[in-house]
Amino acid sequence: MSVSPPTPHLHWDQEPTLKDPIVLAAFEGWNDAGEAASTAARYVRDHFDADEVGTIEAEDFFDFTVARPFVRLVDGRRIIEWPATTVHVASLPGATHDLVVLVGHEPQLRWRTFADHVVSVARQVGARHVVTLGALLADVPHTRPVQIFGSTDNTELSDRLGLMPSEYQGPTGIVGVLGARLRESGLSTASLWASVPAYVSSAPSPKAALALVEKISVVLGVPLPSTDLQIASAAYERQISDLVAEDERTAEFVEDLEANFDLQDAEDASIEDLFIGVESADVASISDDPESLVAEVEDFLRNNPGRN
Repeated sequence: MSVSPPTPHLHWDQEPTLKDPIVLAAFEGWNDAGEAASTAARYVRDHFDADEVGTIEAEDFFDFTVARPFVRLVDGRRIIEWPATTVHVASLPGATHDLVVLVGHEPQLRWRTFADHVVSVARQVGARHVVTLGALLADVPHTRPVQIFGSTDNTELSDRLGLMPSEYQGPTGIVGVLGARLRESGLSTASLWASVPAYVSSAPSPKAALALVEKISVVLGVPLPSTDLQIASAAYERQISDLVAEDERTAEFVEDLEANFDLQDAEDASIEDLFIGVESADVASISDDPESLVAEVEDFLRNNPGRN
């Protein structure tokens, strides 16, 4: 590990020796529509049996009346689990680099300090490249391929990924702040964003997670079997189609989205054409009972054994 200034909330359980690692980071919350980004990061982490080696503790970054700790019973004893960003590492078979995965929740406080901690993680593991994941709500139908937008300062990687560029200006989350801080620190960055249908904004989207995993496979240069996500994605699309068909207004809305999607020139499409924003999606305007629609989809997906 390379030398870096001490950070009071970054704790290492062990000091990994890694081979030119790539860091993958995702955060639940505003930047994680349909839980797609965090699901993709965890899927990759678990696929490679990554080991937890460190944490960024939450003490100064969260309001615990909002992001409450959990109490669990372990062998009859009550254990408190506090929010934290975990650091996992894995070796990639046949690759010239290793993998570091950061997953946590978007902090509520002291974002600049938190971003500095993530920069410290990258420096201490010897990483030169950091990839952040996000997902946004958009005017897209669930029946069409998931669009992946993003940016990178690596021209070769941009060509391989076939990224649709973004010139978005507006409110941002921790992913945007982190990307800026990483670039200021001289680290190579890439950001991948999946579009999630706004009319099922609260339902987990394995389809968007699958699209991100496929791009991550390109970034890492290693195959990533995704049978579980493919099964969950097909079930997601089928279940939502069944529910949409029961509501005439929603069905007409989705048909309009499909027509607009099919008319778009993929080369000219941009994130600004589709972006809605996690907090501004008007789900109620397209369904007489949006809560029921979302609840049914969530219940199905959360109990689907194929979803990780």
